[in-house]
Amino acid sequence: MSKKVCILGLGYIGLPTAALLANQGYQVLGVDISPEVVDTVNNGNIHIIEPELDAYVAKAVAGKVLKAGLKAEAADVFILAVPTPFHDGHIPNVDYVVDAARSISSVVKAGDMVILESTSPVGTTEKVESVLREAGTDTSSIYIAHCPERVLPGHIMRELVENDRIVGGLTKESGEKVADFYRTFVSGEVLVTDARTAEMAKLTENSFRDVNIAFANELSILSDKFNIDVWELIRLANRHPRVNILQPGTGVGGHCIAVDPWFIVHAGGDDARIIKVAREINDYKTEWVTERILEDVYAFRDKHGREPSIGCMGLAFKPNIDDLRESPALEVFQSLVAKGVNALAVEPNLKKHKSIVLNDYHDVSKSADIIVYLVAHNEFKSLPVQCKVLDFCGVTVSK
Repeated sequence: MSKKVCILGLGYIGLPTAALLANQGYQVLGVDISPEVVDTVNNGNIHIIEPELDAYVAKAVAGKVLKAGLKAEAADVFILAVPTPFHDGHIPNVDYVVDAARSISSVVKAGDMVILESTSPVGTTEKVESVLREAGTDTSSIYIAHCPERVLPGHIMRELVENDRIVGGLTKESGEKVADFYRTFVSGEVLVTDARTAEMAKLTENSFRDVNIAFANELSILSDKFNIDVWELIRLANRHPRVNILQPGTGVGGHCIAVDPWFIVHAGGDDARIIKVAREINDYKTEWVTERILEDVYAFRDKHGREPSIGCMGLAFKPNIDDLRESPALEVFQSLVAKGVNALAVEPNLKKHKSIVLNDYHDVSKSADIIVYLVAHNEFKSLPVQCKVLDFCGVTVSK
Protein backbone atom coordinates (compact mmCIF):
# COMPACT_ATOMS: atom_id res chain seq x y z
CA MET A 1 0.00 0.00 0.00
CA SER A 2 1.30 3.46 -0.93
CA LYS A 3 1.87 5.33 2.30
CA LYS A 4 2.35 9.04 1.58
CA VAL A 5 -0.50 11.17 0.25
CA CYS A 6 -0.39 14.84 -0.73
CA ILE A 7 -3.78 16.55 -0.97
CA LEU A 8 -4.08 19.89 -2.75
CA GLY A 9 -6.88 21.98 -1.23
CA LEU A 10 -8.09 21.76 2.37
CA GLY A 11 -11.70 22.74 1.87
CA TYR A 12 -14.95 20.86 2.32
CA ILE A 13 -13.63 17.79 0.47
CA GLY A 14 -9.86 18.02 0.82
CA LEU A 15 -9.69 18.32 4.60
CA PRO A 16 -12.13 15.47 5.38
CA THR A 17 -10.33 13.26 2.87
CA ALA A 18 -6.95 14.14 4.39
CA ALA A 19 -8.19 13.44 7.91
CA LEU A 20 -9.80 10.16 6.91
CA LEU A 21 -6.71 8.88 5.09
CA ALA A 22 -4.46 9.90 7.97
CA ASN A 23 -6.63 7.86 10.32
CA GLN A 24 -6.51 4.94 7.89
CA GLY A 25 -2.75 4.56 8.12
CA TYR A 26 -1.49 7.00 5.48
CA GLN A 27 1.02 9.77 6.07
CA VAL A 28 -0.79 12.84 4.75
CA LEU A 29 0.30 16.33 3.77
CA GLY A 30 -2.54 18.76 3.14
CA VAL A 31 -1.65 21.77 1.01
CA ASP A 32 -3.58 25.02 0.94
CA ILE A 33 -2.87 28.54 -0.32
CA SER A 34 -4.23 30.05 2.93
CA PRO A 35 -1.69 30.38 5.77
CA GLU A 36 -4.60 30.69 8.19
CA VAL A 37 -6.02 27.34 7.08
CA VAL A 38 -2.60 25.70 7.31
CA ASP A 39 -2.02 27.04 10.83
CA THR A 40 -5.51 25.99 11.94
CA VAL A 41 -5.02 22.40 10.78
CA ASN A 42 -1.52 22.14 12.20
CA ASN A 43 -2.98 23.17 15.55
CA GLY A 44 -5.35 20.22 15.33
CA ASN A 45 -8.38 22.39 14.62
CA ILE A 46 -10.82 22.84 11.71
CA HIS A 47 -12.02 25.90 9.81
CA ILE A 48 -15.28 24.38 8.53
CA ILE A 49 -18.25 22.79 10.25
CA GLU A 50 -18.68 19.08 9.55
CA PRO A 51 -19.79 16.47 12.09
CA GLU A 52 -16.93 14.25 13.38
CA LEU A 53 -14.29 16.10 11.33
CA ASP A 54 -12.84 17.86 14.37
CA ALA A 55 -12.13 14.55 16.12
CA TYR A 56 -10.55 13.05 12.99
CA VAL A 57 -8.25 16.06 12.49
CA ALA A 58 -7.28 16.35 16.16
CA LYS A 59 -6.39 12.65 16.36
CA ALA A 60 -4.42 12.68 13.09
CA VAL A 61 -2.41 15.79 13.96
CA ALA A 62 -1.69 14.52 17.48
CA GLY A 63 -0.51 11.24 15.98
CA LYS A 64 1.77 13.10 13.57
CA VAL A 65 0.18 11.46 10.53
CA LEU A 66 -1.41 14.67 9.23
CA LYS A 67 0.26 18.01 8.67
CA ALA A 68 -0.55 21.01 6.52
CA GLY A 69 1.68 23.19 4.41
CA LEU A 70 1.75 25.80 1.68
CA LYS A 71 3.74 23.75 -0.84
CA ALA A 72 3.47 20.23 -2.22
CA GLU A 73 6.10 17.66 -1.32
CA ALA A 74 7.08 14.28 -2.72
CA ALA A 75 4.42 11.62 -2.16
CA ASP A 76 3.07 8.42 -3.63
CA VAL A 77 -0.44 9.75 -4.25
CA PHE A 78 -1.47 13.29 -5.18
CA ILE A 79 -5.13 14.27 -4.87
CA LEU A 80 -6.34 17.54 -6.39
CA ALA A 81 -9.36 18.77 -4.43
CA VAL A 82 -9.45 22.43 -5.39
CA PRO A 83 -12.41 24.63 -6.38
CA THR A 84 -13.79 24.66 -9.93
CA PRO A 85 -16.03 27.74 -10.11
CA PHE A 86 -17.22 29.50 -13.25
CA HIS A 87 -16.54 32.92 -14.76
CA ASP A 88 -19.28 35.41 -15.59
CA GLY A 89 -21.52 33.94 -18.24
CA HIS A 90 -21.31 30.50 -16.60
CA ILE A 91 -18.02 29.67 -18.31
CA PRO A 92 -16.11 26.94 -16.42
CA ASN A 93 -12.95 28.03 -14.65
CA VAL A 94 -10.36 25.29 -14.10
CA ASP A 95 -7.52 27.67 -13.20
CA TYR A 96 -7.19 26.21 -9.70
CA VAL A 97 -6.85 22.71 -11.15
CA VAL A 98 -4.19 23.89 -13.58
CA ASP A 99 -2.30 25.68 -10.79
CA ALA A 100 -2.48 22.61 -8.57
CA ALA A 101 -1.15 20.38 -11.35
CA ARG A 102 1.73 22.76 -11.98
CA SER A 103 2.52 22.90 -8.27
CA ILE A 104 3.17 19.15 -8.09
CA SER A 105 5.06 18.84 -11.37
CA SER A 106 8.46 19.22 -9.71
CA VAL A 107 7.82 16.49 -7.11
CA VAL A 108 5.88 13.85 -9.07
CA LYS A 109 7.96 10.77 -9.81
CA ALA A 110 7.55 7.56 -11.77
CA GLY A 111 4.91 5.25 -10.30
CA ASP A 112 2.97 8.01 -8.54
CA MET A 113 -0.79 8.46 -8.78
CA VAL A 114 -2.32 11.84 -9.64
CA ILE A 115 -6.03 11.95 -8.90
CA LEU A 116 -8.42 14.76 -9.76
CA GLU A 117 -11.32 14.77 -7.30
CA SER A 118 -12.60 18.26 -8.13
CA THR A 119 -15.87 18.21 -10.04
CA SER A 120 -14.77 19.32 -13.49
CA PRO A 121 -15.85 19.83 -17.09
CA VAL A 122 -15.35 16.88 -19.40
CA GLY A 123 -11.72 16.79 -20.54
CA THR A 124 -10.18 18.32 -17.40
CA THR A 125 -8.31 15.17 -16.42
CA GLU A 126 -6.67 15.25 -19.85
CA LYS A 127 -5.81 18.89 -19.11
CA VAL A 128 -4.05 17.82 -15.91
CA GLU A 129 -1.98 15.36 -17.92
CA SER A 130 -1.02 17.99 -20.50
CA VAL A 131 -0.06 20.53 -17.81
CA LEU A 132 2.23 17.97 -16.15
CA ARG A 133 3.71 16.93 -19.50
CA GLU A 134 4.38 20.55 -20.49
CA ALA A 135 6.10 21.07 -17.13
CA GLY A 136 8.52 18.27 -17.94
CA THR A 137 6.87 15.32 -16.18
CA ASP A 138 7.07 11.94 -17.92
CA THR A 139 3.32 11.29 -17.76
CA SER A 140 3.69 7.85 -19.30
CA SER A 141 5.24 6.67 -16.04
CA ILE A 142 2.49 7.92 -13.67
CA TYR A 143 -1.13 6.96 -13.13
CA ILE A 144 -3.64 9.77 -13.76
CA ALA A 145 -7.36 9.43 -13.05
CA HIS A 146 -10.51 11.27 -12.08
CA CYS A 147 -12.48 10.17 -9.02
CA PRO A 148 -15.24 12.71 -8.34
CA GLU A 149 -16.38 13.24 -4.78
CA ARG A 150 -20.06 12.47 -4.20
CA VAL A 151 -20.66 13.16 -0.51
CA LEU A 152 -23.43 15.01 1.32
CA PRO A 153 -22.33 17.88 3.58
CA GLY A 154 -23.22 16.96 7.14
CA HIS A 155 -22.46 13.29 6.45
CA ILE A 156 -19.08 13.54 4.74
CA MET A 157 -16.98 11.40 7.06
CA ARG A 158 -19.38 8.48 6.77
CA GLU A 159 -20.08 8.84 3.05
CA LEU A 160 -16.39 9.07 2.13
CA VAL A 161 -16.21 5.47 3.27
CA GLU A 162 -19.64 4.05 2.47
CA ASN A 163 -20.54 5.58 -0.90
CA ASP A 164 -19.70 3.88 -4.19
CA ARG A 165 -16.94 5.67 -6.11
CA ILE A 166 -16.29 6.06 -9.82
CA VAL A 167 -12.68 6.04 -11.01
CA GLY A 168 -11.95 7.16 -14.55
CA GLY A 169 -8.41 6.54 -15.70
CA LEU A 170 -6.67 8.14 -18.65
CA THR A 171 -5.56 4.58 -19.32
CA LYS A 172 -7.10 1.30 -18.20
CA GLU A 173 -4.04 0.59 -16.08
CA SER A 174 -4.33 4.00 -14.38
CA GLY A 175 -7.99 3.37 -13.60
CA GLU A 176 -7.30 0.01 -12.01
CA LYS A 177 -4.30 1.28 -10.05
CA VAL A 178 -6.21 4.25 -8.62
CA ALA A 179 -9.27 2.08 -7.92
CA ASP A 180 -7.09 -0.23 -5.82
CA PHE A 181 -6.02 2.80 -3.79
CA TYR A 182 -9.63 3.80 -3.08
CA ARG A 183 -10.51 0.23 -2.12
CA THR A 184 -8.12 0.52 0.83
CA PHE A 185 -10.54 2.90 2.59
CA VAL A 186 -13.88 2.78 0.70
CA SER A 187 -16.36 0.08 1.75
CA GLY A 188 -18.71 0.92 -1.13
CA GLU A 189 -18.09 -0.45 -4.61
CA VAL A 190 -15.32 1.20 -6.64
CA LEU A 191 -16.28 1.24 -10.32
CA VAL A 192 -13.72 1.76 -13.08
CA THR A 193 -14.32 3.59 -16.36
CA ASP A 194 -12.52 6.14 -18.54
CA ALA A 195 -11.83 9.69 -17.37
CA ARG A 196 -14.38 11.46 -19.58
CA THR A 197 -17.19 9.16 -18.49
CA ALA A 198 -16.28 9.68 -14.83
CA GLU A 199 -16.28 13.44 -15.31
CA MET A 200 -19.65 13.34 -17.07
CA ALA A 201 -21.10 10.96 -14.46
CA LYS A 202 -20.63 13.51 -11.67
CA LEU A 203 -22.10 16.30 -13.77
CA THR A 204 -25.00 14.03 -14.69
CA GLU A 205 -25.76 13.16 -11.07
CA ASN A 206 -26.03 16.80 -10.06
CA SER A 207 -27.90 17.82 -13.20
CA PHE A 208 -30.47 15.09 -12.55
CA ARG A 209 -31.08 16.51 -9.09
CA ASP A 210 -31.18 20.07 -10.42
CA VAL A 211 -33.83 19.18 -13.00
CA ASN A 212 -36.02 17.52 -10.39
CA ILE A 213 -35.64 20.39 -7.92
CA ALA A 214 -36.57 22.80 -10.72
CA PHE A 215 -39.86 20.94 -11.19
CA ALA A 216 -40.64 21.32 -7.48
CA ASN A 217 -39.64 24.99 -7.49
CA GLU A 218 -41.80 25.69 -10.52
CA LEU A 219 -44.72 23.98 -8.78
CA SER A 220 -44.22 26.24 -5.76
CA ILE A 221 -44.37 29.35 -7.94
CA LEU A 222 -47.50 28.11 -9.71
CA SER A 223 -49.12 27.09 -6.44
CA ASP A 224 -48.63 30.57 -5.03
CA LYS A 225 -50.21 31.98 -8.18
CA PHE A 226 -53.19 29.61 -7.90
CA ASN A 227 -53.53 30.04 -4.09
CA ILE A 228 -52.67 26.38 -3.44
CA ASP A 229 -50.62 24.95 -0.56
CA VAL A 230 -47.65 23.50 -2.45
CA TRP A 231 -46.64 21.28 0.46
CA GLU A 232 -50.03 19.60 0.55
CA LEU A 233 -50.05 19.38 -3.24
CA ILE A 234 -46.72 17.53 -3.33
CA ARG A 235 -47.68 15.30 -0.40
CA LEU A 236 -50.84 14.20 -2.20
CA ALA A 237 -49.20 13.80 -5.62
CA ASN A 238 -46.48 11.67 -4.06
CA ARG A 239 -49.09 9.14 -2.97
CA HIS A 240 -49.00 7.95 -6.58
CA PRO A 241 -46.79 4.83 -6.60
CA ARG A 242 -44.57 6.14 -9.39
CA VAL A 243 -44.34 9.82 -8.40
CA ASN A 244 -41.67 11.23 -6.09
CA ILE A 245 -41.62 15.02 -6.33
CA LEU A 246 -38.85 16.70 -4.33
CA GLN A 247 -39.41 19.60 -1.94
CA PRO A 248 -39.15 23.19 -3.19
CA GLY A 249 -36.86 25.71 -1.56
CA THR A 250 -35.35 29.18 -1.82
CA GLY A 251 -33.35 28.10 -4.86
CA VAL A 252 -30.37 25.82 -5.32
CA GLY A 253 -26.95 26.48 -3.85
CA GLY A 254 -23.66 24.88 -3.01
CA HIS A 255 -20.69 24.27 -5.25
CA CYS A 256 -22.18 21.21 -6.92
CA ILE A 257 -25.80 21.43 -8.04
CA ALA A 258 -25.77 25.19 -8.62
CA VAL A 259 -22.58 24.98 -10.69
CA ASP A 260 -22.07 21.59 -12.33
CA PRO A 261 -25.00 21.70 -14.80
CA TRP A 262 -23.51 24.81 -16.35
CA PHE A 263 -20.42 22.76 -17.25
CA ILE A 264 -22.66 20.57 -19.41
CA VAL A 265 -24.58 23.52 -20.84
CA HIS A 266 -21.36 25.33 -21.75
CA ALA A 267 -19.99 22.35 -23.67
CA GLY A 268 -23.32 20.98 -24.91
CA GLY A 269 -24.82 24.20 -26.23
CA ASP A 270 -28.26 23.82 -27.78
CA ASP A 271 -28.28 20.10 -27.08
CA ALA A 272 -28.49 20.70 -23.31
CA ARG A 273 -31.94 22.30 -23.33
CA ILE A 274 -33.64 20.69 -20.32
CA ILE A 275 -30.55 21.10 -18.16
CA LYS A 276 -30.27 24.79 -19.10
CA VAL A 277 -33.94 25.56 -18.43
CA ALA A 278 -33.79 23.78 -15.06
CA ARG A 279 -30.79 25.89 -14.07
CA GLU A 280 -32.65 29.04 -15.12
CA ILE A 281 -35.76 28.05 -13.14
CA ASN A 282 -33.76 27.41 -9.98
CA ASP A 283 -31.88 30.70 -10.34
CA TYR A 284 -35.17 32.50 -10.95
CA LYS A 285 -36.72 30.94 -7.85
CA THR A 286 -34.30 32.94 -5.70
CA GLU A 287 -35.32 36.16 -7.45
CA TRP A 288 -38.98 35.20 -7.04
CA VAL A 289 -38.52 34.62 -3.31
CA THR A 290 -37.03 38.11 -2.94
CA GLU A 291 -39.93 39.69 -4.82
CA ARG A 292 -42.45 37.69 -2.79
CA ILE A 293 -40.91 38.99 0.45
CA LEU A 294 -40.93 42.55 -0.88
CA GLU A 295 -44.68 42.25 -1.52
CA ASP A 296 -45.22 41.68 2.20
CA VAL A 297 -42.75 44.42 3.12
CA TYR A 298 -44.69 46.94 1.04
CA ALA A 299 -48.04 45.70 2.40
CA PHE A 300 -46.79 46.06 5.98
CA ARG A 301 -45.48 49.55 5.25
CA ASP A 302 -48.81 50.63 3.78
CA LYS A 303 -50.78 49.20 6.70
CA HIS A 304 -48.62 50.29 9.62
CA GLY A 305 -46.87 53.36 8.24
CA ARG A 306 -43.36 52.11 9.09
CA GLU A 307 -40.67 49.80 7.81
CA PRO A 308 -40.97 46.20 9.06
CA SER A 309 -38.07 44.16 10.40
CA ILE A 310 -37.60 40.94 8.42
CA GLY A 311 -36.05 37.91 10.12
CA CYS A 312 -34.11 36.06 7.43
CA MET A 313 -33.84 32.60 8.94
CA GLY A 314 -30.84 30.79 7.47
CA LEU A 315 -28.00 31.86 5.19
CA ALA A 316 -26.36 28.52 4.34
CA PHE A 317 -27.08 26.79 1.05
CA LYS A 318 -28.78 23.83 2.76
CA PRO A 319 -29.97 22.77 6.23
CA ASN A 320 -27.68 22.25 9.21
CA ILE A 321 -24.35 23.28 7.69
CA ASP A 322 -22.28 26.48 7.65
CA ASP A 323 -21.47 26.49 3.92
CA LEU A 324 -22.48 29.71 2.15
CA ARG A 325 -21.18 28.82 -1.31
CA GLU A 326 -23.67 29.85 -4.02
CA SER A 327 -26.31 30.12 -1.28
CA PRO A 328 -29.72 31.31 -2.50
CA ALA A 329 -30.65 32.28 1.06
CA LEU A 330 -27.62 34.54 1.30
CA GLU A 331 -28.50 36.05 -2.06
CA VAL A 332 -32.04 36.80 -0.87
CA PHE A 333 -30.75 38.47 2.31
CA GLN A 334 -28.24 40.57 0.38
CA SER A 335 -30.87 41.58 -2.18
CA LEU A 336 -33.22 42.72 0.57
CA VAL A 337 -30.47 44.77 2.22
CA ALA A 338 -29.57 46.32 -1.14
CA LYS A 339 -33.20 47.44 -1.49
CA GLY A 340 -33.13 49.13 1.90
CA VAL A 341 -35.10 46.49 3.78
CA ASN A 342 -34.45 46.10 7.52
CA ALA A 343 -33.33 42.49 7.18
CA LEU A 344 -31.99 40.60 10.21
CA ALA A 345 -29.58 37.79 9.34
CA VAL A 346 -29.83 34.52 11.26
CA GLU A 347 -27.45 31.59 10.73
CA PRO A 348 -27.09 29.34 13.79
CA ASN A 349 -24.28 27.32 12.19
CA LEU A 350 -21.97 30.35 11.97
CA LYS A 351 -20.41 32.08 14.98
CA LYS A 352 -19.51 35.17 12.97
CA HIS A 353 -19.30 36.58 9.45
CA LYS A 354 -16.78 39.09 8.15
CA SER A 355 -19.39 41.51 6.77
CA ILE A 356 -22.81 40.44 8.09
CA VAL A 357 -24.13 40.97 11.60
CA LEU A 358 -25.55 37.64 12.78
CA ASN A 359 -28.50 37.60 15.17
CA ASP A 360 -29.69 34.98 17.63
CA TYR A 361 -32.66 33.11 16.22
CA HIS A 362 -34.55 33.22 19.53
CA ASP A 363 -34.24 37.00 19.67
CA VAL A 364 -35.30 37.49 16.07
CA SER A 365 -38.29 35.19 16.45
CA LYS A 366 -39.58 37.55 19.15
CA SER A 367 -38.63 40.91 17.66
CA ALA A 368 -39.17 40.61 13.89
CA ASP A 369 -42.35 41.81 12.22
CA ILE A 370 -42.09 39.13 9.53
CA ILE A 371 -40.23 35.82 9.77
CA VAL A 372 -38.90 34.43 6.49
CA TYR A 373 -37.72 30.83 6.53
CA LEU A 374 -35.03 30.48 3.86
CA VAL A 375 -33.23 27.36 5.12
CA ALA A 376 -34.82 24.50 7.07
CA HIS A 377 -32.30 24.33 9.93
CA ASN A 378 -33.32 22.06 12.80
CA GLU A 379 -33.23 24.98 15.23
CA PHE A 380 -36.17 26.62 13.46
CA LYS A 381 -38.58 23.68 13.43
CA SER A 382 -40.00 24.07 16.93
CA LEU A 383 -39.46 27.80 17.24
CA PRO A 384 -42.50 29.66 18.60
CA VAL A 385 -43.35 32.58 16.32
CA GLN A 386 -46.25 35.00 16.72
CA CYS A 387 -45.76 37.27 13.70
CA LYS A 388 -46.37 36.80 9.97
CA VAL A 389 -44.40 33.87 8.52
CA LEU A 390 -43.26 33.20 4.96
CA ASP A 391 -41.99 29.63 4.67
CA PHE A 392 -40.04 28.90 1.48
CA CYS A 393 -38.39 25.66 2.63
CA GLY A 394 -40.98 23.68 4.60
CA VAL A 395 -39.97 24.49 8.17
CA THR A 396 -43.59 24.82 9.31
CA VAL A 397 -44.87 21.81 7.37
CA SER A 398 -46.07 18.83 9.40
CA LYS A 399 -44.43 15.66 8.12
